[in-house]
Amino acid sequence: MQSRRKLRFRLVVSFALFGFGLSALFAFAALDIRARVEDQLITTSLQDEVDHLNKQVVEHPDRPPVFNIVRAATWSDRTIYKAPLAWQSLATGVHDIYEPGPDGRQHHYKLAVQRKDGVIAFIQYDVSRDELGKQQLLISVVGAVFLFGLLSLGLGLWLSRKVLKPVTELARRLRDFRKNGKAEPLAPHFADDEVGELALALDEYANRLTAMVERDREFNSDVSHELRTPLAVIASTTELLQGSPDLTDKPRERLKRIERASRQATELIEALLLLSRAERRGPTRGETTEVARVAADVIESQRPQMRDKPLTIDLVEHDSVSVNAPASVLSVALTNLIGNAIKYTMEGSVRVEVGANKIEVIDTGPGIKPEDAERLFQRGVRGEGAGGSGAGLGLAIVRRLCELYGWDVSMRPRTDANGAIASIVFV
Repeated sequence: MQSRRKLRFRLVVSFALFGFGLSALFAFAALDIRARVEDQLITTSLQDEVDHLNKQVVEHPDRPPVFNIVRAATWSDRTIYKAPLAWQSLATGVHDIYEPGPDGRQHHYKLAVQRKDGVIAFIQYDVSRDELGKQQLLISVVGAVFLFGLLSLGLGLWLSRKVLKPVTELARRLRDFRKNGKAEPLAPHFADDEVGELALALDEYANRLTAMVERDREFNSDVSHELRTPLAVIASTTELLQGSPDLTDKPRERLKRIERASRQATELIEALLLLSRAERRGPTRGETTEVARVAADVIESQRPQMRDKPLTIDLVEHDSVSVNAPASVLSVALTNLIGNAIKYTMEGSVRVEVGANKIEVIDTGPGIKPEDAERLFQRGVRGEGAGGSGAGLGLAIVRRLCELYGWDVSMRPRTDANGAIASIVFV
């Protein structure tokens, strides 16, 4: 999963980087301007000094000039004032030279040269001290950049907290709605700004969603009531008919099938109603549902699907397993799993095993592909290949029921023979 950064973190980092980058830009500009201005001032000053020195030597060749800051020298046919031989070949202008200083270390000098009227004038200026000042300025500027970066970070933290406080409050109120199960208007608690507009839009969406949910609940209740009434009539009528003394075996068997079908329809309606309400309901107080008993009832109700196929179906109970759920919910889930196993197994056996806090339906049908095992629980998806062991909406309903009660339902191909294994683990 790609990592996601919180909006507050992004705001803080952006503000800090902006402050740091802006400070660094100003620092670089200050250093560059300082270097340019310093170089221009030194060059201009040295050029003026060397012109003045040349003029003094021409006018008063016997009077040596005295300088306190720079080192001066001249050379001509008549007189030489401390001019090294290496300087005499330099052209007029300002040159950068590197020579040992009085302290024995290498120094950087600016050397101004002027050739005029047979006199060569030299002025040497030690810029090493200026470079030291430049280093000190650089250290100061770098420190200032980090200081402003920290200030930007602090300001970003404060601003992000201030700016995102309404958003955080909006999220908190939404979480409270989820806990309380009741939506209250959000817009009155926020100012008339972007967050207020978002709160108003959420209020409108919540109103539409609440109205839709209420309509669905009323529809489900009405449908449940209207369907249960005729199913109850069918159940009571078949019960009365089965009590008739002149009833033969064949009609009696058909009446039993009608009774089982009406009971399954009633259980399915109850399960679908629970799913539509996303409501988990347990059995009667002090009562648990025995998995093996429900599985036996489902097997008996599904035997007519076997018809004349050479197929056997067995129930094996290794351990007694009970669940805290209505029998109708477990019956709907097992009806789909066992019914699919019988439907897609042309010959062989279907074995239902109960134990180790789970139930498994093992068949000898064509099996399923491993890549289809999870897809079979999606709506409208069937297994590819030789029919598969899943069917349309049935397994999707089983998955939703199991999720509602915290059970783990899955399907996998058999490794020892052809067929599939459907299992429900009661977590």
